[in-house]
Amino acid sequence: MSDIGFNTTATATAREDEAQFGDFFALLKPRVMSLVVFTAFVGLLAAPVPVHPFVGFCAILFIAIGGGASGALNMWWDADIDRVMKRTRKRPIPAGKVSGQDALALGLALSGLSVIMLTLATNLMAGAMLAFTIFFYVVIYSMWLKRTTPQNIVIGGAAGAFPPVIGWLAATGSMAVEPWLMFALIFMWTPPHFWALCLFMRNDYDNAQVPMLTVTHGRRATRVHILVYTVLLAVLAVAAAFTGIGGPIYLTVSVVLNALFLRGAVRIWRRDEEMAEADNFLVERKFFKLSLLYLFLHFGAILAEAVLRPWGLGGWG
Repeated sequence: MSDIGFNTTATATAREDEAQFGDFFALLKPRVMSLVVFTAFVGLLAAPVPVHPFVGFCAILFIAIGGGASGALNMWWDADIDRVMKRTRKRPIPAGKVSGQDALALGLALSGLSVIMLTLATNLMAGAMLAFTIFFYVVIYSMWLKRTTPQNIVIGGAAGAFPPVIGWLAATGSMAVEPWLMFALIFMWTPPHFWALCLFMRNDYDNAQVPMLTVTHGRRATRVHILVYTVLLAVLAVAAAFTGIGGPIYLTVSVVLNALFLRGAVRIWRRDEEMAEADNFLVERKFFKLSLLYLFLHFGAILAEAVLRPWGLGGWG
């Protein structure tokens, strides 16, 4: 009887240690995937070519799967860093819920599936751009830039900026200026967004020996860089209102958001570390949260212009 009881307990413990569906889903970085899905969706609908709803659904689904595959491969490669950093130590691999081999297998399988299915559902250019995006994020950013240069997030930020281009290509099968304007908006937004996070995460990147700007050049330099990039971003974002993706709705949203974003960047620039530590980096945390709203509302405005344009209500007429 005691042996039976022991075996039952051991089996129950083993089952508790087995990876659950939620653990594998967490490998796909669902929060990041949501941004990928939304910006790709905007790129798809902003395109001048109407897309059948089913084709559009398939396109966004496979782009999302490709984004998730990138996340799984990134977690496989960065498992050693994730174990050290407070922000990431509860991810499935460092937490011991999923093995690195399983994460690698999942990432590779989903990468192949997403690229092939997007190509079949839409066109070769969209599939090729998705394949390049996965390669760029995993190999160029994760394996190379992240551990070698403080410009990692500047150059590597391109990976997160490709989804609206993929969405546009899925609809049109051809390049244009408009999707690259959306690319530029995300590309210039990424550094101040991420550097604000680095400021209040404090020693995470020091402990992991990742050469983020806060580690290699210090927090004072990081604050200056946030301000410079925010000024450049504001010029780009407002100027985009007078292009093919803009209009009065976008202009109104962009002017308000960039005024708030610039104010936040100036406040960050004026602070020193004693001031920041005194209020637990409150200003930096608020700026980071605002940055999430900033990108969502800009792309929401682009979407509104695109949806209203066929009725003569979007764009500049």
